[in-house]
Amino acid sequence: MSRTILRGRVLSFVSEPQGIDDTASYRYFADGMVVIADGKVQSVGDFDAGVAGDAEIIDHRPHLILPGFIDLHLHYVQSQMIASYAGSLLEWLNTYTFVEEQKFSQQGHAGAVAAAFYDELIRNGTTSAVAYCSSHPRSVDAYFAEAEKRNMLMVGGKVMMDRNAPEALRDSAQSGYDDTKALIERWHGRGRGLYAISPRFAITSTPAQLEASRVLVAEHPECYVQTHLSENAAEISFSMELYPDSPDYAGIYEDYGLLGPKTLLGHSIHLNHRETQVLAETQSVAVFCPTSNLFLGSGLFDRERLAKAGVRIGIATDIGGGTNYGMLATLDEGYKVLQLRGQRLTPLNSFYMATLGNSRALSLEGIIGSIEPGCAADLVVLDASATPAMRLRMETVTSLVEELFLLQTLGDDRSIAEVYVAGARAKSTLGGL
Repeated sequence: MSRTILRGRVLSFVSEPQGIDDTASYRYFADGMVVIADGKVQSVGDFDAGVAGDAEIIDHRPHLILPGFIDLHLHYVQSQMIASYAGSLLEWLNTYTFVEEQKFSQQGHAGAVAAAFYDELIRNGTTSAVAYCSSHPRSVDAYFAEAEKRNMLMVGGKVMMDRNAPEALRDSAQSGYDDTKALIERWHGRGRGLYAISPRFAITSTPAQLEASRVLVAEHPECYVQTHLSENAAEISFSMELYPDSPDYAGIYEDYGLLGPKTLLGHSIHLNHRETQVLAETQSVAVFCPTSNLFLGSGLFDRERLAKAGVRIGIATDIGGGTNYGMLATLDEGYKVLQLRGQRLTPLNSFYMATLGNSRALSLEGIIGSIEPGCAADLVVLDASATPAMRLRMETVTSLVEELFLLQTLGDDRSIAEVYVAGARAKSTLGGL
């Protein structure tokens, strides 16, 4: 069994930080090593040349080695419409999103976009993500085929929507069920792929389609559920017009049995008290999408309120409403959103969310999100001196926490020195780098 040893400063979280001085929440090796065999972490600790044997040693000093970033909510089919000017969510959907997603009916389009999308993930240090595909099954096939080619753990699914969308994008309750059923059988558990049952949101699904989604969840409890919740005021009002018998927006999904520990609810900004309690009781995940929420003027996520209520929380880029593929930029904007809320997000909590926190949100702790024996060797190597401005600031950095904050504030894809997927180099093998 061949082994590879990565040498560098190694950081991995073991619990959610309770403050900026919570050193017990992570393990840090100033001169550490990650021993990799068969795509997994074999051991981690202080560097010891004596255990190297015939292993290949890759020296990443003085860079930081962390678990690869995990992105809980994005739309790969919106890769070519990122940075599209619009005033609000519903305007943006109708003007750009639905137009762009219709292109995925074209032969070859999905494969080309999927390849470019995965390149951007790797370029920015993201090794696992949860994505919406379009309503076309071929978009799902392209998404998972590309993940399989790169040996990446990815979650995704076909968008189900049978109303309030262009005819070319609409399915029906029955065809959405049939397509999803077939795609689960084809892709869930194949390679590292995992399927997410994906009714887009209440506005674009009839009661019959949400009922079909309920059946799918009951038949496939091993799969995830992803949808959108309470992103902006107009969306909430329209949803309640369509579902007047539900107590509130979250209650729509509750009524159809779609809430639970494997449910990812994008945005979750404007939640009332009852909705917050329902999310906590069902252990559903509220996904914070800061760059998208700022770009579309949707609102400010209330992390402290949800956390105090016991709601599970993740973080995501939400491409293409989001404005950056990188989790570093996402953490930066998340910090600013919470500053406006009067809430402090420590650098430790930021990097916890992007790694172990998001793996816990996916119930995948021990599989991804940590540098521990048995975990996948999905890793990112971070260079806090990647640009002249960063190098200048690093001259005065005196702690790990300061370095992490510098990385999330000034870092971008240039700060991603290398990426490993299941122990194999990924970023340095991309074309054009």
